[in-house]
Amino acid sequence: MYKNEEGEVKIGKVITHAALAIAIIATLFGSFKLVGAGERGVLLTLGKVEDRIMDEGLNFKTPFTQSVKVLDVKTQKEQVSVSAASKDLQTVTAVIALNYHLEANKVNKLWQGVGRNYKTRIIDPAIQEAIKAITAKYTAEELITKRPLVRDDAKTILSDRLIKEFILVDELSIVDFDFSPSFNAAIEAKVTAEQNALAAKNKLEQVKYEKEQRITQAQGEAEAIRIQAEAITQQGGQAYVQLKAIEKWNGTVPATMIPGASVPFINLK
Repeated sequence: MYKNEEGEVKIGKVITHAALAIAIIATLFGSFKLVGAGERGVLLTLGKVEDRIMDEGLNFKTPFTQSVKVLDVKTQKEQVSVSAASKDLQTVTAVIALNYHLEANKVNKLWQGVGRNYKTRIIDPAIQEAIKAITAKYTAEELITKRPLVRDDAKTILSDRLIKEFILVDELSIVDFDFSPSFNAAIEAKVTAEQNALAAKNKLEQVKYEKEQRITQAQGEAEAIRIQAEAITQQGGQAYVQLKAIEKWNGTVPATMIPGASVPFINLK
């Protein structure tokens, strides 16, 4: 009987020591939190958000009473489809891509106000609001022709909206603008008409150029005739006959000559 009691005591001590060892190990592990690269830790004490923000690396916390919520502060991407109306009441569907990051030294404020669901609760609605506000300022055609300006305006509005929630905008891109089939058909018809008008203008310029060439050529021929007429007037009819003979002469001198006959075209004065 005595031996059984002694054995039970030993087993009890072993259990106690094991439990104590486990508690110590748990306490040690619970006293530290590893925060990865590009992350920040929000420290909570019994659920209350603390001012202290944990940086990258190994951080100390009070076991059992404190916990850590890790948030990514690297650049992230959110892509949203937005349906809106242009200034001229055309239906517009836009696909917007937003690159952003959390303000590293304010993640505790973000967690306190929103928690982890900041994409669905803040970013997506803000994109919808910004794009609808911007498209209402431009006609459907201007949304196409002034796309860079539309993007910059939307980025400004969104940046001002999100910075209040400790979210910083890096870049905003308009991935796509799409309109109703009727508007697309109207744009295509307009482009076709402009191309036809340009082709007609080019054709007219070509005709005008050819006309000017013909006028220049005719003026040159008229000037040549005038010069010939002046020469004839100055030298008499014989000069004109000699000029025409020169024009028709093939440059060949007769092989035999009639005695006393003159060589033709020698006297060209």
